[in-house]
Amino acid sequence: MEASAEWTSLGQARALRRGDVSAGELVLEALERAEETAGLGAFVTLTAEAALSEADAVDRLIASTPTAERAGLPPLLGLPTVHKDLVCVRGAVTTHGSRAVPHLVATRDDPVPAAIRAAGAVCIGKTQVPEFGIAAYSEGDLAAPARNPLDPALTAGGSSGGTATAIASGVVTAAIGSDAGGSIRIPSGACGLVGLKPGRGRVPADVATPDPDPTGVPRLGVSGPMASTVADAALWFDALVGDRGLGSVAAVERAETLRGLRIGVSYESPFASAYPVSFADEARRAVEAAAARLGEFGHAVEEARIRYDPRYADAFTTVWTHGLTRLGLDAEAEGRLGALAAMFLRSARSRSGDDLALAVDVLNGFARSAARQWGRYDAILTPALSGPPPEVGAFLALEPEADYRLQCLWAPQMSMVNVAGVPAVVCPAPGVRAHDRGVGVQLIGRVGGEVSLLQLAAQLTG
Repeated sequence: MEASAEWTSLGQARALRRGDVSAGELVLEALERAEETAGLGAFVTLTAEAALSEADAVDRLIASTPTAERAGLPPLLGLPTVHKDLVCVRGAVTTHGSRAVPHLVATRDDPVPAAIRAAGAVCIGKTQVPEFGIAAYSEGDLAAPARNPLDPALTAGGSSGGTATAIASGVVTAAIGSDAGGSIRIPSGACGLVGLKPGRGRVPADVATPDPDPTGVPRLGVSGPMASTVADAALWFDALVGDRGLGSVAAVERAETLRGLRIGVSYESPFASAYPVSFADEARRAVEAAAARLGEFGHAVEEARIRYDPRYADAFTTVWTHGLTRLGLDAEAEGRLGALAAMFLRSARSRSGDDLALAVDVLNGFARSAARQWGRYDAILTPALSGPPPEVGAFLALEPEADYRLQCLWAPQMSMVNVAGVPAVVCPAPGVRAHDRGVGVQLIGRVGGEVSLLQLAAQLTG
């Protein structure tokens, strides 16, 4: 058997249907690879017994299905994957990356893991996250930090950092992450992956998840694919949205036909009013290389003149921290919070109801303004990150306020996309030099533009 770590999701899926490999073999190899790369800190928990049992059931299903009918099997059938330790997976412990909440064995899947299970994927474990997913790195007290396979001294990003590590180190080929402020795109950029943040309301399982916030705050979090290739990201996106015809995969396969778009290049950040945002040479080289490649495909690439509301930074921070007030922690539990979460909670409690209402109003106005300005283009091209990933421990070595400041400086063009509710994709820049890896570029699209973004990403990475 060819080593599955060298395969793509599409390659594994086709081999399974041909009978060239079994799900049991793929899952066992993924588990072995997870053990071999344990020093990278991808996992909080491995669920080997359950995964091998599910793989056995998959193999029986494939064996009982006539070869001519196997194309109709679920699109991710038998593919090993992982889930962040922020979501409940049946039979696995959920920690939310925190000592402040009980660590319970889930009796059922949350909607996104349920959708991926229904699509046939086999979960081999839960991956490292920051506490409650509130940071751009994946480190904490419960498990080893998620390290970057490009350079283990560096962070893998967050909050889907453990998932990015598992993919970039070859344990699995793809997985679904979640993104409320860049949590798919930051680790994808840091680890040289493709990460798609769908638009608000695009993923049925996200819509099925109750929105816990009744204050009018824009719903920031969405779920989307992370993968080593654009075609695999398309496959997992199709599975996530229930497209059994695999329309995104087909579109990526003909990506070269997408021509003549108007693409605006922007380094503007809504955090620039509060922090000294700047971009390293690596980030600028990535954007320049991407702009040149897109020009080769006949797209009109030009500077985009965009201006953002200077109140954004404070408004976003107010809304971002507000969610911690809904945890309902008692004093003892609050004492077990990490430093960043504790600071966020204090900050949230210092804000009045009027402060929150104003922040919500500012963000809703920002979303309308951004949509209007970005809408002059078919896509907006930005750096994914302002520069290469910091070292593991660099954030936690700082006081919480400085920690958060560094996060905003490293990922200054991420959260604005969540506020606007539009899709965005992160991918490596074309022809990137070895020391420029871990930055990547971001393309922001229009509502409903996920497939076009995947096609643009395919043009950049093909």
